[in-house]
Amino acid sequence: MAQLHEKVKSASFLVPQLSKHRLSALVVSTAAAGYIAGSGDEIDWAGLAWTSLGTFACAAAANTLNQVYEVVTDSLMERTKRRPLPLGLLSRRHALAFAGVMGVGGITILAYKANATTAALGAANIGLYAAVYTPLKVVSVANTWVGAVVGAIPPLMGWAAAAGQLDIGAGVLAAALYFWQLPHFLSLAWLCRADYARGGYKMLTLFDATGRRTAACALRNCLYLMPLGAAAACLGVTTGAFAYESAIITGIMATTAASFLQTPSPTAARRLFRASLLHLPLFMAGMALHRIPRDKQALSSQQTVLRLGVPLHHAMGRGAPAEVGASRAPMLGAISVAPFPFLPVPLQLRCPSKVACAEGPSSDNADVEKDR
Repeated sequence: MAQLHEKVKSASFLVPQLSKHRLSALVVSTAAAGYIAGSGDEIDWAGLAWTSLGTFACAAAANTLNQVYEVVTDSLMERTKRRPLPLGLLSRRHALAFAGVMGVGGITILAYKANATTAALGAANIGLYAAVYTPLKVVSVANTWVGAVVGAIPPLMGWAAAAGQLDIGAGVLAAALYFWQLPHFLSLAWLCRADYARGGYKMLTLFDATGRRTAACALRNCLYLMPLGAAAACLGVTTGAFAYESAIITGIMATTAASFLQTPSPTAARRLFRASLLHLPLFMAGMALHRIPRDKQALSSQQTVLRLGVPLHHAMGRGAPAEVGASRAPMLGAISVAPFPFLPVPLQLRCPSKVACAEGPSSDNADVEKDR
């Protein structure tokens, strides 16, 4: 009995450590946000629970593989040297077995309880994190941007699980996660730059003696976040109120990034890091609170454009109103939402609904009173 107690006690310590349970929980929360945003009138709570479980297992597998690969460098860093593998609490073989069980289990859950698209995204993210991002950390500073792509995929998994497919609305939350991660991680990397140097990692902060390049990159990505709330409203993913709320919370984080740029210091970096910790849950909660069910998004996107005072024919990408009786599917608008900094903007986005958006009033100042 005493031996069994010791094994249970050891497992209760090792499993959370190997899976990086706090990071995995964050990943699950972003997938859950995508699931809720991509749902219809009623949220399938059982489906959300299964998707969360499968996502957690995939994240745990990726995090364990990361530690297996980095056991030597982890032993050199203050913040990672007390992990199970550097301490010798278990072998790499056992860690690999745990990763295999979690990875296969997570992908299987997502395939059978969600759909093939969600399972494929989960499998791809394990591979991207373990086989590309992790080894790249000691090769190039580009690892930070690859890691941001990894973090942007879980919301797509949640959306695909709820909706059965991916559409442009899913990209809003994914883009938010991508841009958010850069100020979040860069501020942390600035605070831990000496530790990263000991581990031999290639981080932007190690090639930036003044800190201004790091701060400028953080601020730039905060600014990329600014229009995403408006994009969500214009695409009919959320109500118009979310556009203003997201702009406010993003503006607060951008202010801390500007302060970091003006006076690079550990205090300023810590302030930005804390602001990023507040930003993400507020953004996701706001998106969930103001979400518009998918079956109503096509109509809502048109109404939001009208409510913002944009001529409907301009929002649809046309120079003048269509003639009465025109029967072609209109364009939804030129929205500058680049998922990555190196893609051109604006992107011409079509209405996410297969049903053509109805023509609005001919007046440029038409006011739509109905709101959710």
